[in-house]
Amino acid sequence: MFKTTGLGLMAMALAVGCAVAVDAAENPFVGRWALTIPGGGAGWLGVTQERGYMDASILWGGGSVVPVSSVFVWEDSLFINRTYPVQRRDEQGKVIATHMFTDTIIAKVSGDTMDLTLYSPNRNSQGVRQSEFTGKRIPDLPPKPDLSQLKFGEPIQLFNGKNLDGWVLTDPNQVNGWSVINGVLVNRPTQIPGYDHIPYGNLRTEKEFEDFNLKIDVNVPPGENSGIYLRGIYEVQVMDSYQKPLDSHNMGAIYSRITPSVNAEKPAGEWQTFDITLVDRHVTVVLNGVTIIDNQPLLGCTGGALWSDQFRPGPIYLQGDHGPVMYRNIVLTPIVK
Repeated sequence: MFKTTGLGLMAMALAVGCAVAVDAAENPFVGRWALTIPGGGAGWLGVTQERGYMDASILWGGGSVVPVSSVFVWEDSLFINRTYPVQRRDEQGKVIATHMFTDTIIAKVSGDTMDLTLYSPNRNSQGVRQSEFTGKRIPDLPPKPDLSQLKFGEPIQLFNGKNLDGWVLTDPNQVNGWSVINGVLVNRPTQIPGYDHIPYGNLRTEKEFEDFNLKIDVNVPPGENSGIYLRGIYEVQVMDSYQKPLDSHNMGAIYSRITPSVNAEKPAGEWQTFDITLVDRHVTVVLNGVTIIDNQPLLGCTGGALWSDQFRPGPIYLQGDHGPVMYRNIVLTPIVK
């Protein structure tokens, strides 16, 4: 007789590599879930069902929303397999091999709360680490807002062009590469060849906001990237993607979630303007005077979010841990409900 211990369930989950038919009317797992993953980071899980078969996508802290390897229901639990590469390095830090690891997540639902257990193999392939974490069901999206009917409050100048007053690092333990030069907010995350990587910090406003319009200018050097986080959870991508094919990781995209409808980037090294409206979990992005995302729904947070709660007020934060970038003319106008 098979004993359903945690390791036994994990072994069974790893053995399943395809979707399993289930009854949609009796499936409480279908929907979008805001996760607080082990360590306190922001995550997201989307579970769908079509023609009796299930699929799922997951966001695990940073990076992109990606499909899971497999997902199925057994008795009262949802089993999720998440496969990812792990690099092994020699004593000099050189990558000598890449191996694929699979985490198994087992979830149970009670109303709008999800309780999850993560079984993650140790990197030496001996044993597993077990972690508990939680999720909350994300309510259905409201209808698209009528942007012509929005009412705005008084504009707020977020950057004074003189110093970093009103701004702090999201993590005070990281190195601050931000400064003000000739009225411009500049990030210089300089690394020293031959030395350990220096963890530079992201910069956020001390104030937090709900729905708003944000106007901001950005100048990104060749080959570099940054990001503008709305309410601390939705990243509007900033990168040198001039003349590249449309992609959800290009300039102006909602990172890995919403692809711009048209290319509107300027060449790297030129100043570019954003006009962004966030309201009722919908976003509009105008880049250099061209609407590239038109009142599209936001299904959940993006990688690097401060938290996964889409209803919590949050800051504007600028990604500083990637590469050099410059910002100026940062003005936020609240939307009055």
